[in-house]
Amino acid sequence: VQLQAFGGGLVQAGGSLRLSCAASGRTFSSYAMGWFRQAPGKEREFVAAIARSGGSTYYTDSVKGRFTISRDNAKNTVYLQMNSLKPEDTAVYYCSAAYARGSYYYTQGSSYEYWGQGTQVTVSS
Repeated sequence: VQLQAFGGGLVQAGGSLRLSCAASGRTFSSYAMGWFRQAPGKEREFVAAIARSGGSTYYTDSVKGRFTISRDNAKNTVYLQMNSLKPEDTAVYYCSAAYARGSYYYTQGSSYEYWGQGTQVTVSS
C-alpha cells in the first residue's frame, strides 16, 4: 500500500484543517487506518484510528471533540478533520495502514505496516 498525505498548512489557533491520505496498491477496505503526529524533539504519538469499515474510531484524549477521522473506501482515502486547533497540535502528521479484520483498529505505531510521507501542520498563537 502506498500512502500519500496532504492538506497540511499554517493556520491560526482556533482554525481548522482537513488532512487527506490517499491510498493505492492494495484493497483499501482491508486496512485499518491511523493518523500519528510528531512534533520537533518529541516522540511520534497516536492521534486517531478507524476500522476498515469506518464503523469504529478511536482518539487520543487531547484531540477528542476537536478531531474527526473518517474514510471513503470508494475513494481509497482517509481524512482527519481538525477543528479548534491549538499551537500544541503543531507537528508533522502521518497516515498509516494496517491489515485488519472486522472492527479492529490500532493505537500502537508498531501495528501499522505502511506509512505516508507526512504533512506539516503549524498552528500559530
